[in-house]
Amino acid sequence: MSVLSPALSQTLRIRFGDRFSISQALREQHGRGESHHTPAIPDAVVFAESTEDVAEIVRLCAAEDVPVIAFGAGTSLEGHLTAVRGGVSIDLSRMSQIVRVSAEDLDCTVEAGVSREQLNTHLRDMGLFFPIDPGANASIGGMASTRASGTNAVRYGTMRENVLSLTVVLPSGQVIRTGGRARKSSAGYDLTRLFVGSEGTLGIITEVTLRLYGIPETISAALCSFESVEQAVNAAIAVVQLGIPVARMELMDRGLIAAVNAYSNLSLKIEDTLAFEFHGFPAGVQEQVEMVKAIVEENGGKDFEWANAPEERNRLWKARHNAFYAVVSQRPHAKGWSSDVCVPVSQLSSCILKTRDLLRGCSVPAAILGHVGDGNYHVVFAVDPGNQAELNEVAAINKKMVQHAISVGGTSTGEHGVGTGKIGYLRGEHGDAVDLMAVIKHAIDPTGIMNPGKVLPG
Repeated sequence: MSVLSPALSQTLRIRFGDRFSISQALREQHGRGESHHTPAIPDAVVFAESTEDVAEIVRLCAAEDVPVIAFGAGTSLEGHLTAVRGGVSIDLSRMSQIVRVSAEDLDCTVEAGVSREQLNTHLRDMGLFFPIDPGANASIGGMASTRASGTNAVRYGTMRENVLSLTVVLPSGQVIRTGGRARKSSAGYDLTRLFVGSEGTLGIITEVTLRLYGIPETISAALCSFESVEQAVNAAIAVVQLGIPVARMELMDRGLIAAVNAYSNLSLKIEDTLAFEFHGFPAGVQEQVEMVKAIVEENGGKDFEWANAPEERNRLWKARHNAFYAVVSQRPHAKGWSSDVCVPVSQLSSCILKTRDLLRGCSVPAAILGHVGDGNYHVVFAVDPGNQAELNEVAAINKKMVQHAISVGGTSTGEHGVGTGKIGYLRGEHGDAVDLMAVIKHAIDPTGIMNPGKVLPG
């Protein structure tokens, strides 16, 4: 039964015209992300084109305690988009303006619906780029909401470090700015960091001011194969501990390499593999390459394959970014279940080996991959969403993996976010601090209309 009253539906229809829809197909599209989580469709979808649109939609919904869920590119993996209590999905994809770029200050302001690839295409001719790369062509607003990171995080950090300020619509419909363009500030509470990673449960991000970086003069990429995951991970740990500033350092186990070869029409050697990328001036890159090559060889790595031409590098990283789809494609009609944990680098080897042991005998296709430079790794499963026995099997493996990560000082999610999928692990990770999170949530959103059922238990 719809939570929208006829009066609210009519008001939204009059105000937004054909940007308001109760189409079944459109609602179903907006009630799910890209993973296995059970869809839950909203009662209506409204396409916003400005911060003022978002504020008006929220004000109208708040007056009747109707839930609102922000929707960007639809690429989330932990059930963030499901309308578990119905309500209105606010689609921000038409908010796609790059508001300004300051090459001198190395920053820019964009609307929430701008995609990562769109921004970097716009910046390329200025010699600039935005480095946060979660793989999917996600929206900048969604990336800020989930505190995304990705393959470049080992050098450039995550969204947390690269968002300078936000424009946010609060549950009342009030619009606030959380900061300015200064690179640091000691004035007041750090509201930017409060909203980055809040997954739309405290407010809807409509504009984001970001740090930018100069495109490196020299970029070099390489693949190196190993006879075991343990050797590959130990090499990665040594690179981190020596402080070598690699830009990317990605682990792909041999099962993933086989899947990627088939999906992306490649012919990579089917062994446990590390992929590296180096950024900087020519001499600095050469020094990094030589140091990493020595470490890799000491740990049993062999057969360095270089991808220095831009088209070769792009093909390599596109294949890595398609890892989720490569695993899922191994089964007809499968859905992806992707879990990610992050652990202290000193615990990375033992955690990945434990995860590998958990996967022995798993009845569904699965692969290990990760941004091992910062201790973040993933397991992707290809599951039949209609097979409860499979879902239970994968859930049990996921639970053991997450609980072990937390037990060694890690986190249940390094970059995907909590959504609905990781709620059950939050108290085990944060203890009584979850109660303070609930106080903050209630203070900002007392009626609970902002993306209800996400992040916090209960």
